[in-house]
Amino acid sequence: MLPWIYPVRAIQIVFAIIVLGLTAYAVGEIFDSPNTINYVLFVSVWTWIATMYLFLAPAYFPVLANRIAILAVEAVTMVFWFAGFIALGAWLPSPSFCKGDLCNSLQAATVFGSFEWALFAVTTGVVIYNFRRNSKPAPPSTVNLGV
Repeated sequence: MLPWIYPVRAIQIVFAIIVLGLTAYAVGEIFDSPNTINYVLFVSVWTWIATMYLFLAPAYFPVLANRIAILAVEAVTMVFWFAGFIALGAWLPSPSFCKGDLCNSLQAATVFGSFEWALFAVTTGVVIYNFRRNSKPAPPSTVNLGV
């Protein structure tokens, strides 16, 4: 049976590709694209790299699959997406004033960014849960202190 994390990683990659396409279209259409759009474009590329690490390292490169590194990559990616979709949503005009393909593509990028954040929130929560569950307390000292 396929572990549940593999389909989630595949969905994360697909959503990152969708956001990459939508924001790349916007960057191509706007002469001096705003930093908010550029940031979401960066986050989608970062997600490709991070998801490949999170997918491949535990399975094929266990030496690189450090528990703390996996937790850090998950958490950083989750925070990146949260900041990105919130900033992009705040930058866009209200839906009644948002007309045209450019604005619609950025609205779609915001929605897919929020889905991406939710997926990373779930996987980060699972990593934190497993991190805490698998951390064992130090064994009691067997040294006789003369007491």
